[in-house]
Parts: sequence; structure tokens; C-alpha cells
Amino acid sequence: MKYVLGVMLLLLGFTGAKAAQVDTIAIYSKAMQKSLKCVVVTPDSYKDKQEHYPVVYILHGYSGNYADYVKKIPGLAAVADTYQMIMVFPDGGFSSWYLDSPLDSAIRFETYVGKEIPSFIDQHYRTKTDRQHRAITGLSMGGHGALYLAIRHQETFGAAGSMSGGVDFRPFPNNWDIAKRLGTFKDNTTNWDKNVVVNQLSDLKNDSLSLIIDCGVKDFFIDVNRQLHQRLLELGISHDYIERPGAHAWDYWSNSIMYQLMYFHRYFR
Repeated sequence: MKYVLGVMLLLLGFTGAKAAQVDTIAIYSKAMQKSLKCVVVTPDSYKDKQEHYPVVYILHGYSGNYADYVKKIPGLAAVADTYQMIMVFPDGGFSSWYLDSPLDSAIRFETYVGKEIPSFIDQHYRTKTDRQHRAITGLSMGGHGALYLAIRHQETFGAAGSMSGGVDFRPFPNNWDIAKRLGTFKDNTTNWDKNVVVNQLSDLKNDSLSLIIDCGVKDFFIDVNRQLHQRLLELGISHDYIERPGAHAWDYWSNSIMYQLMYFHRYFR
């Protein structure tokens, strides 16, 4: 904890000398035939150098939006300068769970975040376009989304993380609008089984993705995260798994995101 606080203070200290650029743009989805807003953070050096940069996609939780992280975590944008990376904060809708809904053709967020946004970012920014320089993470609904998308689109992402992720939402059949996306659990069990992270693991081989998963011990998702960790161990899939004091709250995520971005920086190098 002291180390991470030190990192955060160091980052905050950099803001006077450098100024990462924080832009809000709109990215059109052909799959959903609409545009949604997205925050893109580029390092200060992006303005003056012709270098190409690795990219981390960071997904918000249920009821959140594209602006959550930069509004609620002071100094986060400065990480772009520290680690010389681009950070992209897509909008995943109020409750999409980053799925392509089998019930609602207007909900195509697996396609949008997993394919359309990375394609747009690579076309409009100087990025390193190989999967070894592209990572994705998120909190809560976004933690599910990050692992779900990374496993299903390993051609796009080389590393993935989850913070307090809803990695198996079947124990919560009446929560967070999931039934709107997949149908009621009672009548659509197959849809639910097919779309939880824990049931995507058969598509993983050891070291095919670099994984970091963390959850607070007082979080209501702690049990499903422990079960995911155990299943990864049984399958022999390398991953970093962390439990720390904390609940399902921004105090926890403000700390956690610093660990995850450091992890991805090391992966890119």
C-alpha cells in the first residue's frame, strides 16, 4: 500500500512538468448504428514525437460511463506520461455487460469494444498495432467485460485485467439488468452459461494472455473471483491474482488501477 501511494504521489508530482492530453471523442459503431463518446488520454510526448505507443483500454462498471475514471481518480491521466502509453476509456452503455445481446440487436458491445473501437484508435492515433502492445481492463461489469473480450478476441488483446469483476454473474440472476441482455436466468440458462468469464476459459492456453485479477475481500464478487482463480490454477493458466482489504468502491479501484497499469507497462516492455 505504501508503495502504491508513493507511485500516486510521484505521478501527481509529474503533472506540473508534463501534461497528458485528455480528449473526449465520438466513435461510431456500425454494428449499433450510433456514435458513443470515449475518452482518450495521450502522453505529453505524443504532441512532439512521431513515436507509436502501446494502448490500454479501461472499461467502466454498471451504470457508469466513459468519463468515470478521469473524473473520479485524480492524477490518473498522468500515468500516460509516466508509462508512455495511450489510455482509452470507452462507453459500454449503462448495463451492456459488454455483450452482443442475443435478444436485443441494439446491444452489440462485444463487437463495438472488442473490434470497432480498437480499429478506430489504430486508424486515428499512432499506436503499436500488434496484440503484444494492447491490453484491456475494467472494474465490476467492466472487469467481466475486459476478461470476456480478451479471451474471445485474443487476436486483438495480449493482456487483460479485472478489478472487482463480475466474472460469474449467475449467482445474481435478478441484478444489474443482465436479464435484459440474456433473458431470465430461469428460462435462458444456456445464454447465461455461454457468457460468463469462467466458461470462456476452455479457449485459453497457458501464457496466451497475460492476466491480472484482483478483488477486495469485502466485495460481493469475492467468491466468484476466488472460484475463477481456482479454475485457472486447475487449468495451469498463469495469472496474477490479488486480494486486498476493500469493498466494491472507488477507494479500492483508485488503488487497484495503479497496480494494473504498472503490470501492463511491464508486459509491454
